[in-house]
Amino acid sequence: MSLIEVKNLKRTFEDGVKTYALKDTSFVIEKGEFVAIMGPSGSGKSTLMHILGLLDRASGGKFIFNGKDVSKLDDNELASLRNEEIGFVFQSFNLLQRTTVLDNVILPLIYSDNKINAKKRAEEVLESVGLSHRLDHYTNQISGGEKQRVAIARALVNKASVIFADEPTGNLDSKSGAQIMKILQRLNDDGNTIILVTHETYTAECAKRILKMKDGELVSDEKVVNRRKVNVEDVIK
Repeated sequence: MSLIEVKNLKRTFEDGVKTYALKDTSFVIEKGEFVAIMGPSGSGKSTLMHILGLLDRASGGKFIFNGKDVSKLDDNELASLRNEEIGFVFQSFNLLQRTTVLDNVILPLIYSDNKINAKKRAEEVLESVGLSHRLDHYTNQISGGEKQRVAIARALVNKASVIFADEPTGNLDSKSGAQIMKILQRLNDDGNTIILVTHETYTAECAKRILKMKDGELVSDEKVVNRRKVNVEDVIK
C-alpha cells in the first residue's frame, strides 16, 4: 500500500530571482520500504525531504501522504499529521540539552493525542536501541552515537508511519555510524518505513532502493541489487 505519492512536485524560491529547487518530481513509496534519497549538495534532496516530512510546502504538483492530499491541509492539520505520523532523525541530533534521555524521548507524546503510557513507551523504545542503562543520564553525558540512538528512539515513540533520517551518520565515527545503520536496517526488517537522506554511496547502499537527485531533478530510481548488510564487528576490526 502506498504511503507517499508525489507527481510533478515542484519547489521554487523567489528572492529577486526565481530558483527552482525541485522540478517535476514523481515517484511512489510503499509502506515498509527503505529508500535512500541521494545526491550532492544543492541537488534538491534536502528540499524534497522537507516537503515529504511536512516541514515545507510544495510550490506545485500533487502530494498524497497516507491517503491524505497534503495541499488541502492547513498549518495546524499539517503539524498534527507531522507529530502523529512522522519521526525525524537529524545529523545534529536536535536533542534538548540539560534534559534526561528519558524526557527527550517522552517529549513527542506530550503534544500527541496518543493516550499510551508515555514513560512506559519511552522506556520500551530506548531498550530497543540499547539505551535502557542511560534513561536518567543528561544528553551532555552521553556519546554522539548514543545521542543518535536517543534521536531514533524519539522518532519511534509515537509509532510513526515513516522515519526520516537526514544524514544520520554525518557527525559520527565509523563504528557509531555502523551501529546507527544497523538499527535502521533492523527497524525496516521489523516493518518500519525508512527514508534516508545522504550524499554517501556506502550509506545509501544500506537501503533497498535509491532515488538520485541532481540539480533539483530526480535522475534515477533504482532498487539496490547487492544491499549492504551492516556488520558492526567488521567496522570495529
